[in-house]
This record gives sequence, structure tokens and C-alpha cells, in this order.
Amino acid sequence: MSFEEDDRVVLHDKHSEFDGEVGTVTQTMESMFGDVTYTVSFEEGQETGVPEDAIEAADEDEDEDEDEDEDEE
Repeated sequence: MSFEEDDRVVLHDKHSEFDGEVGTVTQTMESMFGDVTYTVSFEEGQETGVPEDAIEAADEDEDEDEDEDEDEE
């Protein structure tokens, strides 16, 4: 599955400080070999060069949970 800018995604990268967090795709980049990588922005920063197999579409439920957390602050 490919992603577009402004898509909400969950990052799965055990080496990233954002592992398991929901973020927003802010940029897509295609290498000369045809591989697509993404820049994903989170509340506390961003992760660049993210391969497609390290992210998945965020459920609407996850978006709602995040919105509820923001309301509580």
C-alpha cells in the first residue's frame, strides 16, 4: 500500500523513538531504484527515510484516542 501526504500512519520501527506512534506523512520521496520512502511528522519531531513496510494506515480509532488525549491536557 502506498501512502500520500497528509495520511495518518503508525510507525513500526524498534530503533525509532517514535515506534508505535501515530504520525502524518509530510513528504514522499522516490529513489532512482523506484523505492518510495516517507517523512512522517509526530508531535515531538519527525522521522525521515521511512520505508513503506515500516508504516501502516492508522485506524480512525487511534486518531480519536489521540484527539481525546489532547482535550485532557
